[in-house]
Amino acid sequence: MTTGAATPRPIRQPVLDAVSLTKHFGGVTALDDVSLWALAGEVTALVGENGAGKSTLIKCLSGVYQPDAGEIRVDDKPMSFASPLDARLAGIETVYQELGLVEYFDVAMNIFLGREICRPWWQGSMLDRRAMRRRAREVLAGFGITNVNPSTEVRQLSGGQRQGVSIARAMAWGARTIIMDEPTAALGVRESERVMDVIRRLRDSNLCVLIVSHNIPQILAVADRIWVLRAGRLVAHRLASETNHADIVGHITGMTLPR
Repeated sequence: MTTGAATPRPIRQPVLDAVSLTKHFGGVTALDDVSLWALAGEVTALVGENGAGKSTLIKCLSGVYQPDAGEIRVDDKPMSFASPLDARLAGIETVYQELGLVEYFDVAMNIFLGREICRPWWQGSMLDRRAMRRRAREVLAGFGITNVNPSTEVRQLSGGQRQGVSIARAMAWGARTIIMDEPTAALGVRESERVMDVIRRLRDSNLCVLIVSHNIPQILAVADRIWVLRAGRLVAHRLASETNHADIVGHITGMTLPR
């Protein structure tokens, strides 16, 4: 596998395709002609040092930023995202490191935030908490998250449980692609492995999963393919089965060794 410009196109049609994306902030080029793609039924990893352009790229893919040049394609259709809502409507959900959960709401209310289930108007249009908790339990169980009670307030959950709730919320509404920013940051070994298991379940459900992480051993354990950014440019593309820790770190730092 070779670097960005020489990377051959996949045989299967990518679900998510970034084509020559460029993004400037004043005189700083955060992304410089970056092209990559991600497939359904795979975990695709994006790695690089701080300032490499990872966050800018996922924010372009999720509608937070609009690229200055290039194109985003979903199922080979060109897309223009003016906001995160546009990306969600195209089937792209993003789970950021901050998670964005409401501490004093219960798990079910967080999963249904902005999409609450209400009783019919003749019953007063009150929130149907029982229906939301029942549906939340089904969504969580679908991704193997059985250690979370939908009626528990988020502030009482562990870090790994919160991450699971955020992932379930992202996937509850028919998304085909999920982007995760540092999904195991600040988690212990056991909770990290639980989150990794959820990521594998997403892949096995034929979803397109794109994760950003600094944890190279975890990336090698869960990813199918790896893209490396350095100083805003794509510098390498590897199948996880055909690379190793030293090779990835070498491309991240620019100190590559003969393979």
